[in-house]
Amino acid sequence: MSRIGNKIIPVPEKVTLSVADGGAVSVEGPKGKLEWNLPEGIEVGQEGGEITVKRADDSRRNRAMHGTARALIANMLEGVSKGFQRKLEIHGVGFRAAVKGKALDLQLGFSHPLQHPIPEGISVNVEENTKITVEGIDKHAVGQFASDVRAYYPPEPYKGKGVRYADEYVRRKAGKSVQ
Repeated sequence: MSRIGNKIIPVPEKVTLSVADGGAVSVEGPKGKLEWNLPEGIEVGQEGGEITVKRADDSRRNRAMHGTARALIANMLEGVSKGFQRKLEIHGVGFRAAVKGKALDLQLGFSHPLQHPIPEGISVNVEENTKITVEGIDKHAVGQFASDVRAYYPPEPYKGKGVRYADEYVRRKAGKSVQ
């Protein structure tokens, strides 16, 4: 019994959801439009302003995809109505970022600047050269972009240098001590 899969999804105002015969789910709202194909054995029902996700049988795969499908549809609805945002911070002397055209220019202490391309549907803002804000309607794309940028220089535990999420706590270690 999937507790997540059985939850009813409320549809926000100004958002429309349509399901085609082949299982293609399309969500359109004030911020944009998202599409996704339902896995086999999962069905979506819509009554008024509520959406229910059901599975055809209790096979292992359908039980696994039941909650996943419900969560992805809920994320699509939230994305086209509110959008998603991820904040990153850069710590370190001389470390900085800037948006140049369709790429994020990162200078993280390497001998060369890093040019990370910004995908379609995502907007990136840099404030104070060290605070990066990633916004978009697709939760997966926003999180993946932020994760890719963080992976260039994850925060290290001795001095705390690197790229970290704004709400991330970096546990610091004591360095070598002289005896």
